[in-house]
Amino acid sequence: MTELKPAEYFQRDRDRHPAANTPIYKTSVMRSPRCSMISLDQGPGEITGPTFGHNDIQAGDNDLITNYAKSGELPIGPRIIVHGRVLDENARPVPNTLVEIWQANAGGRYRHKKDTYLAPIDPNFGGCGRTITDENGYYFFRTIKPGAYPWRNYVNSWRPAHIHVSVFGHSFSQRLITQMYFEGDPLIDICPIVKTIPDREAIDGLVAAMDLNATIPMDTMAWKFDIILRGRRSTLFENRLEGN
Repeated sequence: MTELKPAEYFQRDRDRHPAANTPIYKTSVMRSPRCSMISLDQGPGEITGPTFGHNDIQAGDNDLITNYAKSGELPIGPRIIVHGRVLDENARPVPNTLVEIWQANAGGRYRHKKDTYLAPIDPNFGGCGRTITDENGYYFFRTIKPGAYPWRNYVNSWRPAHIHVSVFGHSFSQRLITQMYFEGDPLIDICPIVKTIPDREAIDGLVAAMDLNATIPMDTMAWKFDIILRGRRSTLFENRLEGN
């Protein structure tokens, strides 16, 4: 029988996470908790399910260029590839993990009834996709590069181009959510949401690097974004601000 070795332990670095109440991000003032957080035990629903597998993924779910488009038509905007690996704190791959993304279209507008930005809805772009990581923790999406958009934080506030990313474990209680930005975007450093993060390395971990090696010439640019689940270099997750 193989002897089980104790798992590695990494202390959370709480200094790299933003405070819940950060007035520069206006809505955080009302949404931040007034009392200390408490831990709740998981019940059978969280521990036993739901689980996800390859049967939940349809062919083409990871191709946002075609998965909502009408026959013979395509969405408008720069075609891009977003790819990378889901890794643990020691750079080991995390296979068979559900990764979902959602985003605005090339004009910066979401397909959502409450989005009232003046940019037009693209009739051939749904803005969401999903995939399962392979045995090497690798994931791959093809999509349209999202546009920046204004928002009501202070006068002339604009969100950088970004893609929302969700990573599932074996249940909804093991869901992590973050945002991926694009290397070289000048709006990143002046975004009020990004500026709540006190650690420069944590911000850099949210920025995808342009990947010319994976780019398809005359067709599709590529951006590489690895997702690290735990440890000192973990990706910052917006629903785990207390530390991953």
